[in-house]
Amino acid sequence: MACRPYAAAVLLQAGSILNVYAEASQKNVGSCLTEALVIHAPHDLRLDPASLPYPGSDEVRVNMAWGGICGSDLHYFAHGGVGASVLHAPMVLGHEVSGTIDALGSDVKGFSVGEAVAIHPARPCDHCPECMREQRNLCRNMHFLGSAARDPHTDGGFRRAMTVKAAQLHALPPGLTLRRACLAEPLSVALHAIARAGNVRGQSVMVQGAGPIGLLIVAGLVHHGAERIVATDLEDFPLQCATRLGASRCYNTRHAAVEEEFDILFEATGVPAALPAAIARTRRGGILVQVGMFPPGDIPVPIAQIINRELDFRGTFRFDTEFDAALALLAERPEIADILVTQQFPLSEFAAAFALAPDRRQAAKILLSLNS
Repeated sequence: MACRPYAAAVLLQAGSILNVYAEASQKNVGSCLTEALVIHAPHDLRLDPASLPYPGSDEVRVNMAWGGICGSDLHYFAHGGVGASVLHAPMVLGHEVSGTIDALGSDVKGFSVGEAVAIHPARPCDHCPECMREQRNLCRNMHFLGSAARDPHTDGGFRRAMTVKAAQLHALPPGLTLRRACLAEPLSVALHAIARAGNVRGQSVMVQGAGPIGLLIVAGLVHHGAERIVATDLEDFPLQCATRLGASRCYNTRHAAVEEEFDILFEATGVPAALPAAIARTRRGGILVQVGMFPPGDIPVPIAQIINRELDFRGTFRFDTEFDAALALLAERPEIADILVTQQFPLSEFAAAFALAPDRRQAAKILLSLNS
């Protein structure tokens, strides 16, 4: 049973009467407790007891293994929100997660206890206009793990165990480890961005910003046959990672300007001041894909350049069916995960992990070991 006596002890010390753990263990009904990483307010992150329901008929309980710290997790920690998604109540963080199945609901088929899985963090409604157009990543009623976009918020996966819909589980391809599999979510973001650009084979491409998503775009471009891939950043360390992932050339734009133009450009910094440079480096008639999330509010844009040079300016948001392709690519090229992951911490050392994660001089992707 994935329920933790530790969590029961915490509540008992607080004066609560807790019989749920024993009853749920004996009857396989109701809920018990686990331990979760909860954001309460900016810079207020705690390991708290959290409810762990026994799976409903279409649900599965998963013992969590690994979780990747995402830029959105860092935004919640630093600012209490991401764009328009503002924290109104405590919320479990985390949406880049993997684990092993611990219990199955009565109607769940195709999975077995002990099986290794990655968890797709999105749960679209399947009936809004966007879902009906098969644009499920744009679902207007989306539940997304570790997101404050809805009220009540949707708790995430940084916990010892969790109960999720079976439809969100994806079996791992042969040879893919749970540690590498938790990167399927950010790699899916990168693959969706590449899909938004269209056919990249034989094209010259620039990736502006070598954070984790920018680095995974580099890896995806290599996989899809881009002819020349240039990466830029303000720090040398992520550019070294980009080179290892297959970038043709890298520029630290603190010290050297990029003069050439590209067929396709991915703007992956999310810094408003970087957009004019991205527009200038996209060739006439080229494609500019905006990957980085800008802060809310009005942003000055040299729109005349987009018009006069007939640029195709495309947005990209999350992903949908790319999740299985991401798992397959991680199985085929495990070095993608091994290059991207620079540090790992046990869940109990979350404070050190969140302190290091924003340091682009030495960290790319940091993982939390969720059961250590």
